[in-house]
Amino acid sequence: MAILTENLPDSRGRFGRFGGRFVPETLMFALEQLTAAYLEAKSDPTFQKEFRQIMADYVGRPSRLYYAKRLTEHVGGAQIYFKREDLNHTGAHKINNAIGQALLTKRMGKTNIIAETGAGQHGVASATAGALLNLPCRVYMGSEDIRRQELNVFRMKAMGTQVVPVESGSKTLRDAVNEAMREWMATVENTHYIIGSVIGPHPFPMIVRDFQSVIGEETIAQSFEQFGTLPNVVVACVGGGSNAAGMFYPFIPYSEVELVGVEAGGRSCESGEHASTLSYGQPGVLHGTFSYVLQDHDGQTSPVHSVSAGLDYPGVGPEHAYWKEIQRVRYTSVGDRDALEGFALCSRLEGILPALETAHGIVETVRIAAKRPKHERVVLCFSGRGDKDCAEIARLLKL
Repeated sequence: MAILTENLPDSRGRFGRFGGRFVPETLMFALEQLTAAYLEAKSDPTFQKEFRQIMADYVGRPSRLYYAKRLTEHVGGAQIYFKREDLNHTGAHKINNAIGQALLTKRMGKTNIIAETGAGQHGVASATAGALLNLPCRVYMGSEDIRRQELNVFRMKAMGTQVVPVESGSKTLRDAVNEAMREWMATVENTHYIIGSVIGPHPFPMIVRDFQSVIGEETIAQSFEQFGTLPNVVVACVGGGSNAAGMFYPFIPYSEVELVGVEAGGRSCESGEHASTLSYGQPGVLHGTFSYVLQDHDGQTSPVHSVSAGLDYPGVGPEHAYWKEIQRVRYTSVGDRDALEGFALCSRLEGILPALETAHGIVETVRIAAKRPKHERVVLCFSGRGDKDCAEIARLLKL
C-alpha cells in the first residue's frame, strides 16, 4: 500500500534541513534560470516527448529487469534481479541525466556544455549528448582518475570532447567538480554545467533525480509484469548518489519495500581510507549544498579513497541525507577487497562484468539475499558495466 510523502524539494530547494544553495552571487541568476527552464520543460509535452523518444530510440530504454539465476542458486536464499542499466548506450545510467540536461541546455539557448567525471561514465555520457545535439563539450577529470579510466578518456576524446586533467588536491572527483564549477562561474552566459549526480546547489539534485527516476519507475512496472508484486528489497550503490536516487525515489512511498544504499568502505574506517559519507560524515556544505560531508575536526573536507573512481567522493546528495535522517533508506558500506570479490563472483556466475561501483552493490545484495527466504526478491540497480575497470582490476589483482 502506498503512503503519502512530502513533495520535496520545497521552494527553497530543501529536503528537510538539507539541500539549498550555497554559491557565489555570480551563479544565482544561472540557477534561477535553470530552475525556471526545468519546471517549464517538466510540464511541456513537447520536451517530454523528445526526451522519451531519445531514451527509447537512442539509449535503448526500457532497460531489462534480469533474473540472476546462477547467482541466486549460489546464494541459496531470496531471488536476485538486476535492473540492467549497463545495457544502456554508453554502458551506465549516466546517459539518462546527460541527455535530459543537454536538451535543457538547448532550451535555454546556451551553446556549450561542461561536466565533471570520476569513473568517466558521466563524462562519456556528456560527450555523447554533446555529439548527438551538437553542443561542444569540455570534461574535467582528475589525473588519478584519467590513469584509472584510460578507456573512457579515449571514448570522450573520440567523440570530440576536450578532457581537462585536474592536478589539484587528490586529483579525483572532488577536485574535478571544483574546477568545473570555477569554469561555469566564468562562462555562465553561454555554458551549462551538466552535473552528473544528485549533488550541487538547487535545482541540480532535483533535476538529476527526476531524469534518473526512469530507473525506479520501470522497475516497479517490470516487477508487476514479471512476478506480480513489488520486490522486498531494492539495493543501489551510492557515491554522489544518482543511480540510487533514480532507483529509490519512485519506491519511497512504498513502505513495505526496504531500500538499501551501499557506500565505498575503502581500505578501513579510518579517515582518508574510505568514502562512506553517510556512515562517518557530518552535516556540512560541499559544492553548493548542505548535506553529509566527510570532514576533519576543523570542518575541512577530508581526503577519501575507494577502489572505485565513481564512488570516490567526500559528500552525498542532500536527498540521501534526508532519507537517512527519516530512516527511509538504510545505508551501509562495502570495502575494496569485497568489491573486487563481488566483481569476480558476478563475472563467473552470470557472465556479466559489473562496474566496480556496481560490484559494491552486488556484495550487499548477496548478503541480504542469503538471509531471506527463497520466495522473496531483491533487486539491484546494476548501474554500469565493468569494461572501464578491467585494466585497473587486472593491475590490482596482478592478473
